[in-house]
Amino acid sequence: MGVQLHSEPFDPGVELARFEATLPVGSVGATASFTGTMRNHNEGDQVCAMTLEHYPGMTEKQLEEVVQDARQQWDIIDALIVHRVGDILPGQPIVLTAVCSAHRAAAFDACRFLMEALKSRATFWKKETLLNGETRWVEKNTPGH
Repeated sequence: MGVQLHSEPFDPGVELARFEATLPVGSVGATASFTGTMRNHNEGDQVCAMTLEHYPGMTEKQLEEVVQDARQQWDIIDALIVHRVGDILPGQPIVLTAVCSAHRAAAFDACRFLMEALKSRATFWKKETLLNGETRWVEKNTPGH
């Protein structure tokens, strides 16, 4: 299924169901997914909003390469990355990664790989708005391990 960027809020459950519905009945033995949600705090400060910018065309290509790398490393049936861009509020999903395979090990491993690889390889810029109205660019990602 591949990669989707959304400028509006999305429902991870709906996206996951849509993804699974594209696969042949009985072909999937395991589905692993991860949903990342915006927190209302970062680096000790209260955060009330975030703007997530990207480079159209390039970001999608980078995410598609991440999916292709997962397909080459694990025996998976299909993979999905859904990612928000634009204005995001605390509690809203930012990212969904999902992998379907015949067996759980490949699904778990490939799903974690998608998330970790996109955090380090895809071109996104995050600008937080703090409770006091100040804005700042997020300079680093939280560690995944």
